[in-house]
Amino acid sequence: MKKRLLAAALAVSMAAAMVGCGGSGSTAGTGSEGAGTASTASTAGEAQGTTAPAGSGETITVAIWDPNQLAGLQQIADEWGAANGYKVEFTVPGWDGYWTMLEAGVSGGEMPDVFWMHSNNAAKYMASGVLLNMDSYIENDDTMDLNNYFEGINELYSYNGSQYGIPKDHDTIAVIYNKALFDKYGVEHPTSDWTWEDFAAIAQEISDKGAADGVYGTYCNTGNNQDTWYNIIYSYGGEVITEDKKASGYDEPATIEAMKFVAEKILPACPSPDSMASTGGDTMFISGVVGMICQGSWTVNNFYTADNASDFEWVMLPYADVNGNGTCEPEERCSIYNGLGWSIYSQTKHPDAAWSLVSYLSSEASQIKQSELGVTMAGYIGCSEAFANAFDGMDVSAFVDIEEQGTLIFRPYSKTTAIWEDDASQALVEAWSAPEKMEEVMHKIADSMNETLAEENG
Repeated sequence: MKKRLLAAALAVSMAAAMVGCGGSGSTAGTGSEGAGTASTASTAGEAQGTTAPAGSGETITVAIWDPNQLAGLQQIADEWGAANGYKVEFTVPGWDGYWTMLEAGVSGGEMPDVFWMHSNNAAKYMASGVLLNMDSYIENDDTMDLNNYFEGINELYSYNGSQYGIPKDHDTIAVIYNKALFDKYGVEHPTSDWTWEDFAAIAQEISDKGAADGVYGTYCNTGNNQDTWYNIIYSYGGEVITEDKKASGYDEPATIEAMKFVAEKILPACPSPDSMASTGGDTMFISGVVGMICQGSWTVNNFYTADNASDFEWVMLPYADVNGNGTCEPEERCSIYNGLGWSIYSQTKHPDAAWSLVSYLSSEASQIKQSELGVTMAGYIGCSEAFANAFDGMDVSAFVDIEEQGTLIFRPYSKTTAIWEDDASQALVEAWSAPEKMEEVMHKIADSMNETLAEENG
């Protein structure tokens, strides 16, 4: 309850801050430069977007949280800046620092002109008037067609029929394994036709053979939802939240079966819960403590730039042979996907220029370049193939292949995702320490989540 009150207080403070600035931010173009007045296309670096008003050297500030994406995004943004007379300045405070920065900015501090939005927090920021309503800009921009972007991401950044973010990217999940460790212990390399049962068996084999060296088969912590156990839940036919976002799926039989599999088959091949709580999976993998992990396409650079990158190989996520026919049906191999959105501060002094930059970053050519530079996979449909070829010497095609050979499930969310997802992660600590309690814990999570959703929908 305390957490919900804090969330509510934040929403109130945001709304109060917006009123104090002289408007709710619900209408596009309320700043000094007018509303969506630029509609002609310009070309800069072969990417098209709306023309910005003459910049005369002013700065557009952009906030992101991932330093791995900075160089590529700065390169694309600088092309826009050179063509339009603006300087684009990025801030990269990291994940936790990012949201602290935004909350402080809303309460009276400095806000960036352009910034990322995420599924955990989008509804809260859209409802509180912090984000610019983009409807008139989209209508007047002949280069912008929302049908070109992944539907789930578009819907995520839509509120009360209006758009508050343009899809920046999308991501999928794959498995990365250490070939050197596999070969050292004589473990057969995985192939794309493997099942989750195969994954568990291989992980246990590595743990058994590597025990004397302190090596484990895999890594799966309570917070590894999108990259690991969410994928298992949906491959088993379960769900985290119902389609209407009104009820938890944690107490559904298929969801419980999937999580009992995690408890009984995956966790025994992982480091201890205490070790995983103190050290991240990427760190353990790169240092050779674990043999394989599930990870998202947004993390590839972490592994590509590692000193021992030549030891690493990617393979598609396994499937759950739910029907027992020994063949992978598309719905049995699920990858959770998510997508960030480019949003604009509703009280920016440069709304037209900020929109022009967002339009440019979101254009087909820029989205292809984003993939080519290995920044992330595109939010623009059909532009991700370039990402598969972006890392010389490392084959990351598994992230793209699953789009054709599996089923993409949009990351479960609602208006209160940040609350019930954190509650679930904390509750699962008990099951990670005592796997035999997984089913009991799942029912507890469902009850707590249903209370949160009832408040959300009440």
